[in-house]
Formats: sequence, C-alpha cells, structure tokens
Amino acid sequence: MAGHGNLEEIEGADESSMRGLFRRYRALLTALATLALFCLVGFAIVQLTNEVRYDDVVRALADTKASSIVLALVFTGLSFLALVFYDVNAIEYVGRKLPFPQVALTGFSAYAVGNTAGFGALSGGAIRYRAYSRLGLTPEEIGRVIAFVTLSFGLGLAGVAAIALLIIADEIAPLINVGSLTLRLLAGAVIAGLGVIMFMGRDGRAIHLGPVEIRLPDSRTWSRQFLVTAFDIAASATVLYVLLPQAAISWPVFLAVYAIAVGLGVLSHVPAGLGVFETVIIASLGSAVNIDAVLGSLVLYRLIYHVLPLLIAVLAVSATELRRFADHPVASGIRRIGIRLMPQLLSTLSLLLGVMLVFSSVTPTPDQNLEFLANYLPLPIVEGAHFLSSLLGLALVVAARGLGQKLDGAWWVSILSAAAALTLSLLKAIALVEACFLGFLIFGLFVSRRLFRRHASLLNQTLTASWLMAIAVICVGAIVILLFVYRDVEYSSELWWQFEFAGEAPRGLRAVLGISIISSAIAIFSLLRPVAVKPEPASTDALQRAVDIVEKQRYADANLVRMGDKSIMFSEKGDAFIMYGRQGRSWIALFDPIGERSAIPELVWRFVESARAAGCRAVFYQISPALLSHCADAGLRAFKLGELAVADLKTFEMKGGKWANLRQTASRAQRDGLEFEVIAPENVPAAMDELAAVSNAWLEDHNAKEKGFSLGAFDPDYIVAQPVGILKREGKIVAFANILITVAKDEGTIDLMRFSPDAPKGSMDFLFVQIMEYLRDQGFSHFNLGMAPLSGMSKREMAPVWDRIGSTVFEHGERFYNFKGLRAFKSKFHPQWHPRYLAVSGGGNPMIALMDATFLIGGGLRGVVRK
Repeated sequence: MAGHGNLEEIEGADESSMRGLFRRYRALLTALATLALFCLVGFAIVQLTNEVRYDDVVRALADTKASSIVLALVFTGLSFLALVFYDVNAIEYVGRKLPFPQVALTGFSAYAVGNTAGFGALSGGAIRYRAYSRLGLTPEEIGRVIAFVTLSFGLGLAGVAAIALLIIADEIAPLINVGSLTLRLLAGAVIAGLGVIMFMGRDGRAIHLGPVEIRLPDSRTWSRQFLVTAFDIAASATVLYVLLPQAAISWPVFLAVYAIAVGLGVLSHVPAGLGVFETVIIASLGSAVNIDAVLGSLVLYRLIYHVLPLLIAVLAVSATELRRFADHPVASGIRRIGIRLMPQLLSTLSLLLGVMLVFSSVTPTPDQNLEFLANYLPLPIVEGAHFLSSLLGLALVVAARGLGQKLDGAWWVSILSAAAALTLSLLKAIALVEACFLGFLIFGLFVSRRLFRRHASLLNQTLTASWLMAIAVICVGAIVILLFVYRDVEYSSELWWQFEFAGEAPRGLRAVLGISIISSAIAIFSLLRPVAVKPEPASTDALQRAVDIVEKQRYADANLVRMGDKSIMFSEKGDAFIMYGRQGRSWIALFDPIGERSAIPELVWRFVESARAAGCRAVFYQISPALLSHCADAGLRAFKLGELAVADLKTFEMKGGKWANLRQTASRAQRDGLEFEVIAPENVPAAMDELAAVSNAWLEDHNAKEKGFSLGAFDPDYIVAQPVGILKREGKIVAFANILITVAKDEGTIDLMRFSPDAPKGSMDFLFVQIMEYLRDQGFSHFNLGMAPLSGMSKREMAPVWDRIGSTVFEHGERFYNFKGLRAFKSKFHPQWHPRYLAVSGGGNPMIALMDATFLIGGGLRGVVRK
C-alpha cells in the first residue's frame, strides 16, 4: 500500500508539474498550436487547388463584373452598419447613453481592426477600451460591452448557421458528402441547445457551463440583437456571394456554408481566420463553382470587406485632424476619440501592408510590366527592388506593434519603410495599387505625427508570443502562395542562382529565404534577449527628489515614498515619478503617478514597457478613475479594488443627529482624561522613545509584524518627517498617529495609528476626530480615511465575475479580514466614496497580481499569515 501511495504522489506531482508548465508557457504553446494548424490549412489549400493555376485566378479576377463589385460594396456598408448597432445595443444594455457618432466610430473601427488583425475580442476589445474609457465608461461597463458584442456574435452565428442548415440540408449535403438527415439532426441539436440556453438565461440569469458562466440580457434585448446579428451575417455573406460567378448554388445554401466558415475561422485563433475560412469555402463550393473563380472571389472579398473598412476608418480619423474640419461639432467629438483610436488603426494598416509586400514578393509580375521595366532598368535594380521590398514588408510588420504603443521610433521606421517600399514597388513591378496603399499609410502617419512622441528603440521591445506567431504565419503563408503560384516549376538548386527578367520563381524563392532568415533572427533575439536588472530601492538623492515633488502636490498618501522601501521611476523631465516594488513576476506601482499631469501618460507607458522588458507584468495598485484612460492606452485592464473614503473638512462639524455617537465618544474620552496634542516634526525625536513603546505594545498585543509598501512601518526616519498626533493620559502617551500632509493643504491623512493596550475604549475614534478638527483649523479641505478593500463591488446579476467574487468575499470573508468592519468604521465619519482600481498589463491574471501586491505589503507569505 505504501508503494502505491508513493506512486500516486509521484504521478500527482508529475501531473501538477505538467499543469504548472502549461500555465507558464500557455501563450507560447497556444501560438505553436495555432501555427501548426495554419500549416495544416496551408497544406490543405495546396491539395484542394491541385488543378488550379495562378493565371486562371488572375483571369477570374479580371473577369469580375463591375456591377458585382458595386453590390459587394453596398452589402459591405450594410454589414458594417449592423456591426455599429452591436455597440449601440451594448451601450444601452449597460445602461449608459453616449453620442452616436463616437459610438459609431468606435464600433466601426473595432470591427475594421478585428476583422483584419484577427482575435476580435482582444484587438477590437482594445479599441473599445481605449475609446469608451475616454467617454466615461468604467472598466466594469467596458468589460460588459465587450462580453455583449462577443457573446451576441457567437450565439447569433451559431443560430443563423443552424437555421440555414436545417432548411437547406438537402442542398448542402452533396457539397460536403454528409447525409441530409445527419445535418438536420446536427442543426436541430444546435437550435435546441441555444433554446435551452435562452430559457435558462432568461431575464439575465446566470448559466453555468462547467467552469464558464454566461449571463444573457433580457429577452427583448436579446431578440433585437439576434436580428442585428442575423442581418450582419446575411449582408457579409452576400458580399462574397455576389462576387462569385453564376453557379448552381442558392443563397441560403451559401449562407450556411459562409456561417460555418466564419465560425471555424474564429475558433482556429489564426489571425483573421486566414486560410481556415478560405479552406472551408473552397472545400464546400469546389464541386459547384470553378475553384479558380472561387479563389479570385475570395481575394476580392478580403480586399472589400477587410481592407476597405480599415482604410475608411483611417481616413475618417485623419480627416478630423485637418484644421478646416476641427471646429465642426461632430468632427471635434470624433477627433477626441480618434486620438485614442488612430495608433491602433495605423498599427493594423501597417501590419496589413507589410503582409501585402511579403505576399507580393512571391507572386509574378505581369508580363507587360516586366517588358516595360526591361527597356529602362538594368536587371540588378529590379532584382534588388524585389528582394528589399519583401524585407521592408517585414519591417512594417515589426513596427506595427510599436505604432500601437505610440513609439516615435516605430513612426520613423514605418514612414521610412513605407516611403522606400513605395519607390521600390514602382521599380520592381510598376505596382500602382500597392504604391497607392503605401501612400495612404504615409498620409495617415504624417497627419497623426503628434501622437507618436514616446521615445523608445524598437530594439528594446520584446515581441510577445502572439506577435511572433503572426510573423510565423506570414512566412508560412508566403511559402504556401509560392508553392501554389509556381507548382509547375520543377525545383532544382540552380533556381537560387538564376537572375533574369523572366525568372519569377527564383526571385520568389530568394524573397522567401530572406524573409525566413530575418524573421528567425527577430524571433531568436526576442526570445533570448537579456532580462533587465531587478529594480532596487531608491537612493538617498532620488528619495529627496521624490519628496520635493510630493511637497508641491495635493495627495497626502504620496508621503509613503518617504519610507524608502520602494523603487522610484522619474519622468523624463524629473517632474513626476512612480513608486513601485517587485513581488514574484509583478512590478507593482502604488497609487497614481505623482507630479505634473502632463508627464503621466509617458510615465505610465515607460513603467509598463520596463516591466515587460524585465519579463514581468505591470500592475497599478489603488489607482483613481483619472488614470484609467492612460492605463487603457498602455494596454492594461482595470478591475475594481474597493473604495476610498474622503471626508470634506470644510463642512466637518460635530453637530446634528448623525454625529451623536462620535460626540458621545469624544465626551467619554475627555472624561477618561485623554488629551490631544500635535507634535511638530522637529519635536518628534524627543518623544520617539514613548512612541516606540506604544508601537511595540500594539504589535505585541495584535500579534502582528510591520507592513510595508502601501502601509508605513515604525521607522524613526519616517516618523520624524511629518507631524504626529498623540493622545496623553496622565501625561503618558497612550496612542498616536503620524499625520501625512503637503504644503498644498488640500488633503491630509494618517498612516500609522497605534495605541497601547491600556488606552481607554474609543481612543481610536477620538484620535480621528481630533486630527480632523486640527486639519480643518489649519485650512485643509479634505481628510483621506483610506481605502475599504472590496467595498462598492457590484452585486447585480449582470456584474462582471471579478465584482461578484469581490462582493461575495466582502460579505462572507470576515474570518480572514475585517472588510465590513473597516467599511463601517470609516462610514462613521460620513465620507464620500471614490472607486479605486487594480490595473494589470496584457492578459495578466488579476488574482495573481492582487496576491503579489498582498505579499509585497505583508512582507511575503509568512508576513501575510502572521497578519
């Protein structure tokens, strides 16, 4: 039995180790799985198009009727109009009202980026977070908006596909070699499942599907949104349908095929469903429509439905940057949102055009263009232009990430690469369309130049697993296109060294080789680059500079920098700073950045990038709503942490019925012989021994140890820096609190509050009241009572999971922490409650970040256990 037990322990440890390994490398493993899937899809496309030739596809493209293109444009417009109403309905669903032009631009841009870059919930979600945080929505509300549009599209897509499949199973069965009865049973099961979900989730009730919890809106909102989704899918399917040649396939049959292809493309996690969508369409329609015609239609569909909306979004935002439109009321509102959206739009456009340059390097140049070039240019120039333009495309792909982060270096790389690529596109193939697209990117970059002011080197940027995967997908896609285009060319090693105007295949091979080598070098450099040095506590000089900044601003909590236990990151001009610590793989910034407001956006971004360069997550702890839009710009997600209690000292007066209990407490304290006094900083050293005795007695009585980071500790150097309020009884100090203030006299607060075991009951309340009256008499406007953790979390059924967990812990977690008691104590002073947030970079887990913050405050796991 013992042997079996040991074996089970070993097996359990191995399983746990495997789970831990998977969690640690989940992003990388997901990227590798997606890349492997794309390779399989590429192989499938090559096999499915075995009888198709590139010239046939080009001919099919040229034969597309102008009327078909016009119809495709019309239905693209209708589809995106429906997509805009996803956001309109979502805003109404969360109970807010926002100007329609801003919502429309946000929704349009989110889908233009999501359709092109893929990962719609993430890429489109980032667009929404940036825009809606600017328009005043809270992180909780933005999260509900993103969940609404994602869930409504997914359920609507499944419903439309199932209904269409149920109706036309007899027609679609021969296309995929599956029995019509099987298809109807499958469709019926999907519809029945959706029906059960709708019934269980009626009126916003929660549905638990294993570990996943889904909350649906009320029946009226859901019905309206389903109609919007159905109209959107029908319109987008029609875009491709009108581009296909006349065929023996009805529109309802094609709608079912299209819906399935879109769904599989989304589930594949391949960017924009590239290849997956095309494979499903080709496999389904290959027996009814010529494959070369299908491929031509798919190329046009991608251009019209994916590329064109992105260009329109960039143009709309660029137009508001022009002076003659700046004073128009609608344009000025859109312009404010456009400032948030433009970097992401240009990032996506740069990515798209980079892919275009890479793919064009493996496709042949029209014969007439080559003949023209041969008459005016020597072969080495054409060969060099062809090879370099592919590498410039890769540069645009890499710079795209920096554009999304507003890096000035990325702006310069993008504009120089685009300008060079524009020139080379004319030298290599007289590619006028390609040149126009690149000119459009250059125009957008010039118009928005003022947005890219963050100084950084692209060499210091770490490409994430998703970006490395995207680059790998591009390289594999180029190889697949090369194999398709030159399938009739017999490969030999001599091809690499053939240089002639008609040698298109060798030219494509050399381009692919160059792209692959440079991409591999980028990946290796990104994965193996040295990790930045661990942050160290601030030096004496840095600490004094930070204290000087604190003295000039209004937030009393910023005095915690005087503890000297935190690292400090200054702004470029040295007029603002972030104080932070490291725990585990988290860099945790305490409060909002302190100092000049104009320096805050740059400082937030620098902190996030420095943490990422060190292989860590960036975390902002106890931040105000004012910082949320800057966190959104830096790609952070925010979660409500609790509420800060702030009392108005201008109206603070111990009169009236609501203050009766505190008046009685104060009167009793005075009868008990308690006397209040404030010791000036210069006189604190004389009382230090008595203060230390009270502090030690308090720690021993509470079986506690000193905290840190967001709480001060009894350190003589820290205590003497600010005034100390004390309570005396018979001439002996029995309680004290250090008072944190600044010369601005706007806000005061206390940090350490300690009392001896023999202090009379009610001493804490009395000390608070006396300090508040003292600060009021000194001309201070507010008294910061500190934060009540997990207070104010939403309890509504539609609340985010984070809020529901927080409210549950708040209600039932008294065993571990006095959440409700702390809120009740602060409420006695009738404060105003202000939300405070935790912001985490990237896809970071907020629970891990919060645990790291807790360990940092408590001095590690042992400190937390010992309170």
